[in-house]
Amino acid sequence: MTKQTTTRRGFIAGSSAAVAAVSLARSAALAAVEQHGIPLRPIPSTGEMLPVIGLGSSKVVEQIAQNGTDPLLSVLRALVAHGGKLVDTWPRNAANDAGFGRVASMPEFRDKLFVTTKVDQVGKDVGIRQFRDSLRNYQRDVIDLVQIFSLTDLDTHWPSLKEWKAEGAARYIGVTVSQDSRHADLEQFLQRERPDFVQMNYSITERAVEERLLPFAADRGAAVVVNRPFMNGAYFDRLEGKALPEWAREFGCETWAQFSLKYILANPALTSVLTETSDSKHMEENVLTAAGELPNKKERRRMREFIATV
Repeated sequence: MTKQTTTRRGFIAGSSAAVAAVSLARSAALAAVEQHGIPLRPIPSTGEMLPVIGLGSSKVVEQIAQNGTDPLLSVLRALVAHGGKLVDTWPRNAANDAGFGRVASMPEFRDKLFVTTKVDQVGKDVGIRQFRDSLRNYQRDVIDLVQIFSLTDLDTHWPSLKEWKAEGAARYIGVTVSQDSRHADLEQFLQRERPDFVQMNYSITERAVEERLLPFAADRGAAVVVNRPFMNGAYFDRLEGKALPEWAREFGCETWAQFSLKYILANPALTSVLTETSDSKHMEENVLTAAGELPNKKERRRMREFIATV
């Protein structure tokens, strides 16, 4: 996380003109958010609207043991201040999860967060225990979204998720994939079931789902949540020392972080993007990026062509 924070800041051009441009773009985006709020997209199964930027909180939750809950608190405040609400995580350990629960249940966040959890172990009883532990540790009677992580023991856990939804302990249910090798398995699952949500990796540099799986999931009525918009920091490592192309500023892009986020958000098939950070300023930047101009089809093709050369 530290390396990503440092590198990301370093990617903002150092000239006074570039800094001024970033400031101007931020002011415009902030005004747009204050006037209209963060852009929203519907969850197909219900029509409920979800902000297009969320928080992938697993790392900041995992760091509670070392850093306390203040980083999580500041990031959640930045998210909620601009209308965000989706907070994605999965069970880590009881102490860290309880820390998350203490923060997420604070009065200032009441009815303002869309909280998810996952089942990632083999075995029906273990999966049930994970879910019950999440309810207890997160201090919630209902989890907004429960997912099976990376299709783990799918046939065993899916009936449990449907039961939890039927009894009202889970509002939505779904699955995730984190490996390209599981894409065919996910497609087969989508052909026979209709989950409320599907989560998958997608970025300007990780586009395996772009042509087939992402639109197929959307066509099947699933809300698509995008993971790894910055490839867990590897995106910034790859671009270190590279200059952002001048033409990117034609659609309000001033940083490499915006370059990937704007590319992703311009795809209408997805519902929300999880940006993982422990820095409140970066959380705000991510939300504001969604409020700005997005690249058109021609510009997105140019972005793909450019990223292949660096």
